[in-house]
Amino acid sequence: MGGRRTDDFEAFVDARGPRLLRVAWLLTGDAHLAEDLLQTVLARVWPKWHKIADGEPEAYIRKALVHTHASWWRRRWRGEVPHGELPDRAASFDAYEGVEQEEALAAAVRALPVRQRSVVVLRYFEDLSVEETAKVLGCAPGTVKSQASKALRALRAVVPEPVRMPDE
Repeated sequence: MGGRRTDDFEAFVDARGPRLLRVAWLLTGDAHLAEDLLQTVLARVWPKWHKIADGEPEAYIRKALVHTHASWWRRRWRGEVPHGELPDRAASFDAYEGVEQEEALAAAVRALPVRQRSVVVLRYFEDLSVEETAKVLGCAPGTVKSQASKALRALRAVVPEPVRMPDE
């Protein structure tokens, strides 16, 4: 039983791990924190794997990511915000046209309140429906709609032009 459970868990993590890591990164905005978040959640899920494997394990883990990140966010000290001036750059061909806009959007998403950020990640990155998002967050569909509306309004104020994702 233990060997099969281990094999099933490893296969799941191999198949869905990269996608879940992207969700964690979108929630945290930091690659190292995202890895820590996903590892923490997977470590907490492992003992329960036999119970959740037959249901919707990805949805369960996604919900755990959102809730664990929210608890981390509440505990984090936010008194200091690092910033600084970027050095001047020489004018040249920009091989990464649009990267600055994407970075601005990523920064704007990270600046959203936790609930709005969670809604944006689940609705627009994970492509969940309003009802699925509400289920993950444990709230009413109307709350998802209002949080999405507020988040999109805030994002449009910071990044008014549409951003094309690299794979589009």
